[in-house]
Amino acid sequence: MARLLDQYNTTIAKALAAKFNVKNVMATPRLDKIVINMGVGRATQDKALMEAAVDSLTKISGQKPLIAKAKTSVANFRLREGNEIGCKVTLRGQRMYEFLDRLVTIALPRIRDFRGVNPNSFDGHGNFTLGLAEQVVFPEIEADRLQHSQGMDITIVTTTKSDDQARELLRAFGMPFRALNQKKGQPAVIADKM
Repeated sequence: MARLLDQYNTTIAKALAAKFNVKNVMATPRLDKIVINMGVGRATQDKALMEAAVDSLTKISGQKPLIAKAKTSVANFRLREGNEIGCKVTLRGQRMYEFLDRLVTIALPRIRDFRGVNPNSFDGHGNFTLGLAEQVVFPEIEADRLQHSQGMDITIVTTTKSDDQARELLRAFGMPFRALNQKKGQPAVIADKM
């Protein structure tokens, strides 16, 4: 069993239910899925970029990605309908918790000058999105063999509709949110756990 899933079942779920006064066990906030998306717009000129992105995303997620194709043609971007422009993976269950564990404990601390993730990146419905500038922060990617650096968007979808409940859920999993310092406006890292 994944470490974070075991931690959720033993301690986090009970603490969240007590904090938000949840009577029904099924109403306790929990993770639904994690979607990782890589946009590869330059793949229309160079097919090797798409192959490299698919390979990187496969190594990072442990699952084969779905290739996204353009739905409409845009002449200014030299884009035609049906061109391959990105790839994405939807993680659920065991793989989702393992990926979140690697993201929080290994990948995010490897970012240079990391001061925490933005606590306001919620969409109003309890879903959190963060962007990474390059895939090298994951240990599965060998920086020496990498031809092109590629960024990605990671969306964490929760079962709750409240941003506050989702923020507490992710904080319990160890997501390092930053807080603004009241005096100077400087970001300060909050890493408290339940």
